[in-house]
Amino acid sequence: SNSISLDELLKALNLLIHGSETDKLRFLFQVYDVDGSGSIDPDELRTVLKSCLKESAISLPEEKLDDLTLALFESADKDNSGSITFEELKAELETFPEVMENLTISAANWLKPPDLDQKKRPTPRYLTRTYWHNNSRKLLFLCLYSVLNLLLFIMNMMQYAYGGPWLMLAKGCGICLNLNCTFIMVLMLRRCLTWLRATWIVRILPLDQNILLHQMVGYAIVIFTVAHTMAHVMNFITLTQADDSYQLWEYLLTTRPGIGWVKGTASITGVVLQVLICLMVVCSSTFVRRSGHFEVFYWSHLLYIWVWVLLIVHCANFWKWFVAPGVIFFVEKLVGIAVSRMGGLYIVEVNLLPSKVTHLVIKRPPFFQFKPGDYVYINIPVIAKYEWHPFTISSAPEQQDTMWLHVRSMGQWTNRLFEYFRQSDSQAMSNKRLTASLRNRRHETRNQASKNMFQKNSFACLNFNCYVDGPYGTPTRQIFASEHAVLIGAGIGITPFASILQSIMYRYRMRKQNCPNCNYSWCETIKDNEMKLRKVDFIWINRDQKSFEWFVSLLTKLEMDQADEEPEGRFLEMHMYMTSALSKNDMKAIGLQMALDLLAKKEKRDSITGLRTRTQPGRPDWGKVFKKVSEEKKGKVHVFYCGSPALAKVIKAQSEKFGFNFYKENF
Repeated sequence: SNSISLDELLKALNLLIHGSETDKLRFLFQVYDVDGSGSIDPDELRTVLKSCLKESAISLPEEKLDDLTLALFESADKDNSGSITFEELKAELETFPEVMENLTISAANWLKPPDLDQKKRPTPRYLTRTYWHNNSRKLLFLCLYSVLNLLLFIMNMMQYAYGGPWLMLAKGCGICLNLNCTFIMVLMLRRCLTWLRATWIVRILPLDQNILLHQMVGYAIVIFTVAHTMAHVMNFITLTQADDSYQLWEYLLTTRPGIGWVKGTASITGVVLQVLICLMVVCSSTFVRRSGHFEVFYWSHLLYIWVWVLLIVHCANFWKWFVAPGVIFFVEKLVGIAVSRMGGLYIVEVNLLPSKVTHLVIKRPPFFQFKPGDYVYINIPVIAKYEWHPFTISSAPEQQDTMWLHVRSMGQWTNRLFEYFRQSDSQAMSNKRLTASLRNRRHETRNQASKNMFQKNSFACLNFNCYVDGPYGTPTRQIFASEHAVLIGAGIGITPFASILQSIMYRYRMRKQNCPNCNYSWCETIKDNEMKLRKVDFIWINRDQKSFEWFVSLLTKLEMDQADEEPEGRFLEMHMYMTSALSKNDMKAIGLQMALDLLAKKEKRDSITGLRTRTQPGRPDWGKVFKKVSEEKKGKVHVFYCGSPALAKVIKAQSEKFGFNFYKENF
């Protein structure tokens, strides 16, 4: 009737919550029986499946939709009568136990009030034993860092006890600023940290947390700076009350009182430092960096040079703290400039992928050596002459001639990069529009029946200069030291794992064995000093269907490499999730998921991605995922994640429950 009354709504909700399994099946049958005839014909089934595909943001050719409809219809129509009865649908659903289980979970359950026991607040994660065990290195380091600051603060306060409480507070904060303004630089010595990751020190110090520690030290600097400034202001007020030789503004904004070791400039430089430090902290906030204004963060952070210069002028002892790490820092910068200008790097190919992802293929110089998962800073003069931006290398080290970068358009620089090549591609196409038109016409004539699910623009770009600084190490270097690795990529967060998976499979192929008497082949257990991996679970979560194109060819190749049986089961297992797709808990989507399962078994490939691995709808149930991983007992489990920070918190909390080590890409 194109409308629903309150009584009808209440009756349906009551059925979904309290009804029996048969009642729910009958309700589902009515959803698919569009005309209410008591049976489902192929056209009705096609109509519902098409609606589900549209709601799930899945784009399939009409021929593929027909295949899905026929696969489900032929499986359910047991008597070949040309229609599906209720009994036939019930019998078909019973062959899918997981579907029957999901059928008992309906959207109506959201209307029920939460259970009383759910209102009890669980123990905060930071107070659990598991959290302290998994973060022992970081917590121990933070304790030592805090104790060192406290000791310096107390010792310097006692030295200036003669000057009153405000001077004592100012001097105590001052010595802590000397430490922190130097230590914050040490945490960004990327080349030194990359080298240290290959040593035993990585097992003692939280080197993988350097970005987090850098941010924490930055906030500590702000707190000490504000306290230091306010204490000096209060001390100046005390001095003006005791002696009216100088006014308060003269103490703060002039050199007349002669405070400071460089011509009395301590107060003036202190005011400027306060402004610069606060500006840097505000411009480095998450809402600035993640809102498409990375350039604001980038250029404001370069003020650190002036901060160090002013600190040397402001404080007589700061240079003693600064000289050793400062020399190392500037040597690193000089080495980076020298390396980036060597080798004559240039972009040889550009691929424009869906969701505004730019795939850069860069000529790799012979001396450029990196590890899987490393990242580089890249500068492309035609996009921005002085800007350097970090991106993960998505190709394997074993790929000798070229290096790949996948750049998602999320800010001003990345958007300019994508638009530059898109306009170049459009111009090239318009210049040869007749040739392109003829080629497309012939292509359409040959392939009218089957269209490619994924499309991309690809073109060569010879002698397109760029500069690369790096490579720099990341937490993912720990992968080859683990026994069971779980790699989780959300969206473009797959890029470090693309490099790692290629490198893993290269080593896997090196250990492949072939029987000399027949065509049987297998892979021996991979376990040596360089690579202890026994099992890899790769999980890729995407919002839409087109995003899978970024690496679908790579994943297809990895699946082909694993076509043979292995003594201990499959070495690499892939799990694909599409969050925009209707989940199996959605009553209307049950038929679509059954049809996709049936067609995948028939064609031995997924209809959404073309891979052998079936794409699952919705989001992973991390509790079930990690429980399955734990039950496999392949050794110590390490979880590696790259993607949105919000999802990282969820995955980290779940992995800690199972005692897994968690690593996150931080840069």
